[in-house]
Amino acid sequence: MAVNERRWGSERGAELIEFAIVLPILMLLVAGIFDFGMMFRTFEAVTNAAREGARVAVLPGYEQNVDVQSRVNAYLNASGLNNANLVTSPNITVVTSAGTFTARQVTVTYAYPFVVLGGVAPLFGGSFGTINLTARSVMRTESQAAAP
Repeated sequence: MAVNERRWGSERGAELIEFAIVLPILMLLVAGIFDFGMMFRTFEAVTNAAREGARVAVLPGYEQNVDVQSRVNAYLNASGLNNANLVTSPNITVVTSAGTFTARQVTVTYAYPFVVLGGVAPLFGGSFGTINLTARSVMRTESQAAAP
């Protein structure tokens, strides 16, 4: 009887049980850090793609829709992103400020699918699936506006 009481009162193996309880939480935390880091990298690539598209849109001699679309797609491909996740084709808007200059604004929206959290969140009642990352870039046109 005394031997059993010493066994039940022993703390041998307690660390292993504590580690087994904490490990899933730790892994979820590491996966979340990984997912959000990849999302931030993707957002930076989308922002740079919008900037590249705006740069092409303001240069004289370029087809705005065709050349901007191809430049944005080329930048996204070079960044390792899938063009199929583009929500809409890059939107080009003409911006005029008090008649002194004109500018072009290019908006790129990309649907980012969460890699790890997208599969784990439904188990806990969450809805991490995809998030739309939108970047806008405005650049002044190379040629000045005509004098009134």
